[in-house]
Amino acid sequence: MSHSDSPASPRLSPHFLSRRPSPIRQAQIRFARRADRGRVRVVNVAIGDVTRPMHPAMQRRMARLERPGSPFADGVIGYGPTVGTDEARTAFLNVIGASGCRTDGLHALVTDGASQAMELMLLGVCGPAAEEPVLLLDPSYTNYRDLAKRLAVPAVSLRRALSADGAFAPPDAERLAAIVRAERPRALVVLPADNPTGQLVSQETIRDYARVCVEHGMWLVGDEAYRELHFTGGPAPSIWRLDEREVPGIRGRRIGIESASKVFNACGLRVGALVTDHEELHARAVAEATATLCANMLGQYVFGALAYVPHEELMQWFDAQRRAYARVTRAVVEGLEEAMPGVVVTRPEASLYAVVDVRDLVDESFRAADFVTYCAEHGRVDVDGVDHTLLVAPMDGFYPDGDDAGRTQMRLALVAGEADLANVPRLLSTLLKEYVSAGTPAGA
Repeated sequence: MSHSDSPASPRLSPHFLSRRPSPIRQAQIRFARRADRGRVRVVNVAIGDVTRPMHPAMQRRMARLERPGSPFADGVIGYGPTVGTDEARTAFLNVIGASGCRTDGLHALVTDGASQAMELMLLGVCGPAAEEPVLLLDPSYTNYRDLAKRLAVPAVSLRRALSADGAFAPPDAERLAAIVRAERPRALVVLPADNPTGQLVSQETIRDYARVCVEHGMWLVGDEAYRELHFTGGPAPSIWRLDEREVPGIRGRRIGIESASKVFNACGLRVGALVTDHEELHARAVAEATATLCANMLGQYVFGALAYVPHEELMQWFDAQRRAYARVTRAVVEGLEEAMPGVVVTRPEASLYAVVDVRDLVDESFRAADFVTYCAEHGRVDVDGVDHTLLVAPMDGFYPDGDDAGRTQMRLALVAGEADLANVPRLLSTLLKEYVSAGTPAGA
């Protein structure tokens, strides 16, 4: 057969051809290709991969996986119910209840991480190839945008600008109502303890947003993966604190995204939940999830230990996590401000993230995504005789395509070990100075 007669090559879909790695993973992928990666210590603050140990009850479950009394003692791991085990579902509701929220009337579907819950939510409120959009607050967690693209769900945005004092102020209800009238979204997604900004959306703001959702027949989606990781005192803001007295009509339009990853330090378990007070949405979500059979059974068993932990003990756990993260977060922010005069850096009120904006330290040619590539592929800073580099996430992927707001911004996940986090200000400052002074393009 001649070359001209050879069969055509199989084609990739336009979607696959358009895909690029998530901004929270791209630095890690590029670093893995370095020839000298074994001789460089990497400090990875690009992804929120928590390094603290899990809750003790979960650790005990994990240690007993093969012992008598474990459902896996005989070496068999079968499918479970699509909705999740009763124990894991109870654990999620117990955790919500420990935050002081009522759980009667809530339905939980256990998912493979919060990401599957996000995807099911988008399918449930918009549907694939939807005409009506989902509404996000920008900058918004990149997975919502990526999953919306996968499902051909349009996403519209309400911008939060980063002020010179390091604050992302949430839009007021009037601005929200205006974009709702213009774009007619099916749902609003709010992260009370916000990723990526590290800001805390107040309960009063959530209430005001909820009233807009009721008025316009929208779903209110609360991504509460970081619910108890807040540093300003008082109870954790939550969609589950709303009631019919303050927001008439709110019942039956709320959807919660839950996760074992962050508050309970169990990223690799890949256990999350879709929680709702709408019975039919729950039933339809379970029907949709039957296509993936069931969530991780080992992860459900480990997380299910929290079904039996009293609320008082869970509150003590929440408080310990808050104290630990507040301490390291404050140290990193203060270190960045000292090492990089003129930098704009958020002062996190919640979650595990800080946003760094170097807009006053660079010229118009600077792009954070190129700098991140440089750090991953070429960065090298001597710290006590050991070469280090720093992996961060460029913020361009947290904004809509074509939006230049993230050009000079980077997100830092403050979850590495304390020794590594202590080096972050020095690493970022040194690498940025080297990059700017050399005028180094990406991949050079």
